[in-house]
Amino acid sequence: MGGFLTLLYKELLRFWKVSFQTVAAPVMMALLYLVVFAYALGDRASAFPGLSYAQFLVPGLVMMSVLQNAFANSSSSLIQSKITGNLVFMLLPPISYVEFFCAYVLASMVRGLVVGTGVLAVTVWFVDLRISAPLWVFAFALLGSAILGALGLIAGIWADKFDQIAAFQNFVILPLTFLSGVFYSIRSLPAVWQAASHLNPFFYMIDGFRYGFLGASDTSPVASLSVVAVSFALLAAVCLRMLRSGYKLRQ
Repeated sequence: MGGFLTLLYKELLRFWKVSFQTVAAPVMMALLYLVVFAYALGDRASAFPGLSYAQFLVPGLVMMSVLQNAFANSSSSLIQSKITGNLVFMLLPPISYVEFFCAYVLASMVRGLVVGTGVLAVTVWFVDLRISAPLWVFAFALLGSAILGALGLIAGIWADKFDQIAAFQNFVILPLTFLSGVFYSIRSLPAVWQAASHLNPFFYMIDGFRYGFLGASDTSPVASLSVVAVSFALLAAVCLRMLRSGYKLRQ
């Protein structure tokens, strides 16, 4: 396990060395979202009965930060290694593709969870929020960050330059995140858009995570957890197959 631990340490050190950019900046961005949406629009927006809009919004902001940063960690790390040419130093040692996958995904999970914890620590000063079901929060945070870590690894393997990673993030990750119910309940949407939202796997991550805080959700948390677990299994299988074949890595 020496190779796995060394690679994991390298990935953790990579984002922590620039924590002002990788941790502090996303926390500040989430706080700005809270100020703009909850305090500027809170009186005109509603979510679940008996809950303020700010209480509804905070869990969504926390999970959105977890997902976006987990993706950014693995995708940016791998594409940077490919472009600078130091990827060869990770392919030459006897590190199996499973260890490679686990190190990158676990490091992405750590970054996502650190940022999410920072967002929660900052926003709870402004919103009265309590955790209703901690195990649901923990389960969705872990699986959600793992999914985006694996997706970031797939994007990093596929991409050949930073522009392609940016396009993947702007045209895939960002729309799926913003259309997942972070800022609104899908119950407020017309029927056709509610049906479309149920095709978005990000919706189940956000909704299940929010259930852990509020005890209320747009769909069953058990169904959400099932969708999220299956999504991770499929993405992990695709990613492991790409790593095993050396697709765009051994060129």
